[in-house]
Amino acid sequence: MKNIDTTTFESQIIEWKESWRDEYLKWICGFANAQGGTLVIGKNNNGGVIGLENAKKLLVDIPNKIKDIMGIIVDVNLKTENGKEYIEIAVDPYPYPVNYKGEYHYRSGSTKQELKGAALDAFLLKKYGLHWDGVPIPQFTISDLDQNAFALFTKKGIESQRLDKNTIPGSNEELLFMLNITDKKYIKRAAILLFSNNPEKMITGAYVKIGFFRTNTDLIYQDQIHGNLFDQVDKTLELLTTKYMKAYINYRGIQRIERFLFPPEALREAVTNAIVHKDYSSGNPIQISVYEDKIIIWNAGRLPDILPIERLLEKHPSIPYNPLIATAFFRAGYIEAWGRGIEKIRQECKKAKTLEPHIAYDFGGLMVTFRARVPDTNSGQTTQKTTQKTTQKILAILKDNPKISRVELTHLLGNITDNGVKYHLNKLKQENRIRRVGPDKGGYWEVVEQ
Repeated sequence: MKNIDTTTFESQIIEWKESWRDEYLKWICGFANAQGGTLVIGKNNNGGVIGLENAKKLLVDIPNKIKDIMGIIVDVNLKTENGKEYIEIAVDPYPYPVNYKGEYHYRSGSTKQELKGAALDAFLLKKYGLHWDGVPIPQFTISDLDQNAFALFTKKGIESQRLDKNTIPGSNEELLFMLNITDKKYIKRAAILLFSNNPEKMITGAYVKIGFFRTNTDLIYQDQIHGNLFDQVDKTLELLTTKYMKAYINYRGIQRIERFLFPPEALREAVTNAIVHKDYSSGNPIQISVYEDKIIIWNAGRLPDILPIERLLEKHPSIPYNPLIATAFFRAGYIEAWGRGIEKIRQECKKAKTLEPHIAYDFGGLMVTFRARVPDTNSGQTTQKTTQKTTQKILAILKDNPKISRVELTHLLGNITDNGVKYHLNKLKQENRIRRVGPDKGGYWEVVEQ
């Protein structure tokens, strides 16, 4: 233990107490589980020495109690100042978890906290050199994983040139081993999230929730995106750009130019980062709130309370929250490198000449807020119609011209993308409001009367 001046102030590693109580063993437990520290017995809250009448007895009792109850050894030293005796208990940080009668305490700032629930799980994993996504799950086997998810990962990895098609493992087992998400006997949590079509069977809240709000309390419509994490990224972005986001249209000659209020590439990076770095032990879904003029992306997570968010991102950009999941997303080409997400979002916003997002650590998680800089509507740009108006217009066109192609339909609507038309057609089919008769080529649309 380093020599620490305990005469001037209390801090994260120094605590003063006027007299000894056995409950102060919890403070020693907290120091051992954190950065270490010194508990001083015989000083008041101002650091003044008030002395101890039983100092020599405490020199024997305290080390024995600490060893018997917590199984650790500390330095207990007798000090004298102005003829008054006091005791310093110097505690080293321990590499393994230390408990007091089954309770795990932790020194944070100048307070002691008892760790419980998800916080305790994260603490224990960290002490043992593990991460949440690296814990083996005996109840799951490779046969429970989705072959389509493996195919998607391989396809994306080859397209991004992060995987060499000539050296790709020949089996799913070998692929999982390459990504370090199996120990050959059990698959790990990361494998369930990445390659299961129903990760919620084992991991509560492993999905994305999107809602469109008129006001903070006025929810207009909402969707949920389930499945493996790769699908969640792709489907979330498709929904945002086809159903939830406004697009502004103008023309350069006969060329139709479409611009969203929020740059899709920046949103993609924000959604991907939220999914990759989410604290999946929280049981809460990722929540995306869409308004007319802003989009808020929130994911559960924790950040060190000793660093502000901006400083954390600048000084510690290479530490992913879920390193195994982050590695798989990197190999699949979804992310460039650990810690580059925030910078890429800013670059994309700058390129699109939109406002940079506001980043905050609120409500137990990381919140990224994109705000719109609305284009000048006098320059020939028009906003995308509401979903309801677009649906009615599509139904009217199909009724008048059942053999119209999707390309022709997109051209007629004029204010929605081809993906947007595809989304609305699929939704109308799911609602049994239209049906396709015959093949894609040569067939026709039939509008079902309601």
